[in-house]
Amino acid sequence: MDVTKKNRNRITVMIGLSFLGLSGCVNQDVSDLMGYIQEVKSRPKGVIQPLPEMKMVEPFFYSVEDMRDPFQQVERVEQEALISAFSGTGIMPDTSRRKEELESYPLDSLQMVGTLIMEENLWGLIKASDGTIHRIQKGNHIGRDYGEVIRVSDSRVELMEIVSDKPGLWVEQPAVLQLID
Repeated sequence: MDVTKKNRNRITVMIGLSFLGLSGCVNQDVSDLMGYIQEVKSRPKGVIQPLPEMKMVEPFFYSVEDMRDPFQQVERVEQEALISAFSGTGIMPDTSRRKEELESYPLDSLQMVGTLIMEENLWGLIKASDGTIHRIQKGNHIGRDYGEVIRVSDSRVELMEIVSDKPGLWVEQPAVLQLID
């Protein structure tokens, strides 16, 4: 017997066994399925809620006839009036002074780690987020909100920040860096 004839016999036997196995899977009694379908059909039908009533929205007409054209240059008198309207308390950060190194860090990334007395002056030691330690005293500036140091003590550094409240309006806000243990 050659190899191809053996293979054909094996394939024939496999096909025969497959048909035999599948013939056992056929069930002519589908009465349980028909009973389930009848039970589902006999259930009471649900009620669909009506859609909510739509509210009518009144149209809004935007009129710019009495407003200034935003693309036209502002007259000098009008510009001064706008500046005085937004000047508020007159508090503004000094943007012309040279920035100090600790002003490049957000205040919450700075930590007070100690104090130092040099020539009868008390200095605060501040650790930045990059690990460097800086010394500060009254009058130095730290943080991104124009914070000026107003007092250095053994346990804390007190400062006054100038933060933007509204466009063109600035307010003072106290802040503290506590000595970490």
